[in-house]
Amino acid sequence: MAKSQVTFNKIEKEKKRLKKREEKQKKKEARKAEAKENPQGIQFAYVDFNGNLTDTPPDPAMREKVEAESIELGIPKKEDREEEEPANKEGKVSFFDHSKGFGFIIDSINQEKYFVHVSGILEPIEENDKVTYELERGQKGMNAVRVKKI
Repeated sequence: MAKSQVTFNKIEKEKKRLKKREEKQKKKEARKAEAKENPQGIQFAYVDFNGNLTDTPPDPAMREKVEAESIELGIPKKEDREEEEPANKEGKVSFFDHSKGFGFIIDSINQEKYFVHVSGILEPIEENDKVTYELERGQKGMNAVRVKKI
């Protein structure tokens, strides 16, 4: 006679599965019985204008009307954006290495240090020269470009 192919582990798994199914059915019946006893329906939670959860619906009179045309999608064009800083700034060259092709400019107003590359220079500069420049965002921060002596 051959042994049964059903192992002890398979029997245990089947018992657990059946037990879960029974518990689920009991919970379902309990919910149905509760709904018959207390027919309030589904409870709702509303979000007020400050983002808090409440049990009262929001007042439609306080609703703001938003025009679809006023919603901007994407990034505004460069000419539409307001410039945060003036176009030409003044500063002093604190360090410049011609062999390496870069240096630093210290702003005369806020004493910030800006990187300058030889490609952003319009005329030759030396250390301690007073210069005017513009700022552009680089990979590691703001860079001075279009640098001219004063």
